Order: sequence, then C-alpha cells, then structure tokens
Amino acid sequence: MVLTPSTMLPLRSPLPEFALPMASGTSDRDCIGSQHLPDRPLVLMLLCSHCPFVKHIEDELSRIDRDYSARVTLLGVASNSWITHPQDGPEALADQAQRNGWRFPYLLDQQQTLAKALRAACTPEFYLFAPDGEGTQTLRYRGQLDGSRPGNGLPVDGHDLRAALEAVLKGDDPDMEQQPSIGCNIKWHPGQEPRWFGETA
Repeated sequence: MVLTPSTMLPLRSPLPEFALPMASGTSDRDCIGSQHLPDRPLVLMLLCSHCPFVKHIEDELSRIDRDYSARVTLLGVASNSWITHPQDGPEALADQAQRNGWRFPYLLDQQQTLAKALRAACTPEFYLFAPDGEGTQTLRYRGQLDGSRPGNGLPVDGHDLRAALEAVLKGDDPDMEQQPSIGCNIKWHPGQEPRWFGETA
C-alpha cells in the first residue's frame, strides 16, 4: 500500500465519456454509459474491495446511498488491476456491495480509462458532477468523503461530500476549498502507470 492523495482534477472539467460493465453483470446489457445517465447530479466513487481506507467508510457509503439515491446518481467505480490484485475482481466487488446493501451500480473500469480520464490516484476518491444548463455535466467537487481516516478518531460522517451534494441540489456551487482524499494508490496495470503517478496533490 502506498498512501496517496488525490490529484484534484480541475473544477468545471466535463464528465468523461464512458461505458462500463457492472461487477454483477452477466452480459453487455449490464453496462452503464455516460450518454444514458439521468439529467441530475452524478457522484463517481473510486472504490475497491480490499483497501482499508475504503473498508473504513463502507457504512457511510450505505447511508449516503440511502439518503441521496432518489435525487442523485451514485456510481461505484473499481479501477484496480486484476493482474496485480485479483482480490479486487468482480466476485469480490459484488460480495462487497451485497454485504453493505449498496443499491448503486458498481462498475468495472478494467481498462482503467475512466480512472485515467479523472486523473484518479487513490481509493476512495469522490467526484461530483452536475448539469451546467447546456447539456454537459461538469465537475463541482472532488476529493475526500470527510476527514476521517483509519485510526485518527474522527467520525465517518461524509461531511465534505454531503455538504457538496446539498449545495448542488440547491443550485449552488460547493465551497471551492476542497480537501484531497487520501488512501491506497490505484493499482495500475504493470507498465501502464499514468504520467502523474506518484505526484502529490
């Protein structure tokens, strides 16, 4: 494990195009694409099954799912390499989702194209996009769920992401002072690490 902060993709970046299968999917019809999402706020959550930083926040992700799924599209995204980390394969992800009662789709970014488009660096990491009124989803928040980390004693309450969600749902922009997430580094396929790999936020 390499402790890694978010790279903090610039705010107002457009939502990257993607079409990814679900961890529990059995056919091409079990894919979700950016072109077919509802016209409402979208949260992309870079997750995996083995990272202790993700395990630390699983219960709060279940609460966010319960509190916001009627108003916001939530998508889990798993981008870790199965080559180096088979424990993050689809069976483990499906088990993780079932164990936590997650209702949001959990997508497999096995080619790591979405993670690279987001300049993702760690798990967990959060990206909140919202419609800009011109037919484009643009980035309004990126970074941490809240300030809690394993062992630091702070409550896992989703403070930062929840505040950003509430602002966007009211038609406002979130506070621009946004804190990077910190967690396990994305496990890139061998020899395919992006150019920013190892940079700090």
